[in-house]
Amino acid sequence: VQLVESGGGLVQAGGSLRLSCAASGFTFDDYAIGWFRQAPGKEREGVLCISSSDGSTYYADSVKGRFTISSDNAKNTVYLQMNSLKPEDTAVYYCAADPGSSCPEDFGSWGQGTQVTVSS
Repeated sequence: VQLVESGGGLVQAGGSLRLSCAASGFTFDDYAIGWFRQAPGKEREGVLCISSSDGSTYYADSVKGRFTISSDNAKNTVYLQMNSLKPEDTAVYYCAADPGSSCPEDFGSWGQGTQVTVSS
């Protein structure tokens, strides 16, 4: 299982970014894919997950109405669209994968992360 995130960067508050998670080494349709983030000095938190049974599942109330998750099965890629970004969204964002049709509490495979910095 290999997961590679991209799309991070520096953006002003109110701006948008789209993160990509390119997956390989497994049957994409059989896995749940999640996005997580970790800010400096804070614990990692779940953001969103997508799975064949659950569709989109929000882990963080703070991103509802601003972030969405989608997948392109033909490209084995999951996207995290982030709109109306706030400085508190600054973190390293990770994608993770786990076999199954529902979003789990724990994920077995992780990408290396991509930095998102939102300036005020």
